[in-house]
Amino acid sequence: MDNAGYTQLTRQSGLLREIQLVANNIANISTTGFRREGLLFSEYVQGLGHQEESLSMAAARGHQTYLTQGSLTMTNGDLDVGIEGEGFFTIQTPNGDRYTRAGHFIPNQNGELVTPDGHRVLDVGGAPIFIPPDAGQIGIARDGTISADGQPLGQLGLVVPEDPSQLTRETGVLHNITGNAVPVENPNILQGFLEESNVNPISEMARLIEVQRAYERGQKFLESEDERIRNVISTLGR
Repeated sequence: MDNAGYTQLTRQSGLLREIQLVANNIANISTTGFRREGLLFSEYVQGLGHQEESLSMAAARGHQTYLTQGSLTMTNGDLDVGIEGEGFFTIQTPNGDRYTRAGHFIPNQNGELVTPDGHRVLDVGGAPIFIPPDAGQIGIARDGTISADGQPLGQLGLVVPEDPSQLTRETGVLHNITGNAVPVENPNILQGFLEESNVNPISEMARLIEVQRAYERGQKFLESEDERIRNVISTLGR
């Protein structure tokens, strides 16, 4: 395969990954706390000597998580909490602490506050939050302080990555921070609300169509290049 073919193949590989990523965004339009993700392309340039032009190839190795605010929907659930502004809840998983904007929590059989998947929700000090079985009216203040009948039980902690590029999606609405997670100084937590996905369906559909068309053009180019090379080989072989 010649240089043009290699260059186009690297582009096709990146476009295919972007199609998959945009399709995943669209599939999670209705997922509470979901964060839209984008693909970052980089360029690799290789010099081929004084007699030839340099070779440029595209690489799609980086992901970007968009932190724009999603819409807040009222649920009136005592343990439903939405974040207005920056920050992530800290969740304890078998793989370590993870971070999410999905604030639908429930007490487990031990009275610990957990996600629907059973992962414990951690407070500002990194400890699980316990909800007594006989707890009366649950209140959650703007700063995340949880109380039952006026007695404080704990405080939800919000954190942000020190470097936004160190935030990566692990699965669904759970994210990992590869660097330092720092506390949010003035958290703004709303009880009885859930944050919707921040995916804009119209722009994502338009982007999907655009990328699919670019991929189809690239496929046609590869097919024409293949036919051209076959013709050259056939001609030279006579």
